[in-house]
Amino acid sequence: MDTVRTCVGCRARAPRSSMLRVVAVDGALVADEKAVLPGRGAWVHDTHTCLTAALRRRAFGRALRVPGSLETAGLDARITQIPTQRKG
Repeated sequence: MDTVRTCVGCRARAPRSSMLRVVAVDGALVADEKAVLPGRGAWVHDTHTCLTAALRRRAFGRALRVPGSLETAGLDARITQIPTQRKG
C-alpha cells in the first residue's frame, strides 16, 4: 500500500508515487526526484498547473516552514519542461 500525501498546489490527496517531493536547500527550492534528500519536504503533483499554483500561493514556504522567500529558479526550469495541459 502506497502512502498518501497532499499536494501543496491543488490540495488534493494522492499516492506518494504519483507526486514530486520538493525541499529547500540553501534557500532554494529543489525537486527531489528520488525523495531521499534530507530535511522537510513538500509534495506536489508534477504538473504545470499544480507547480504554478503552489508558487503563486507561496505554499512551499509555509509547507517547508522556511521564513522569507525562496529561490524558485530550479522549479521554474522544471515548469517550462512540462507541457501545459490543454483541452480540445
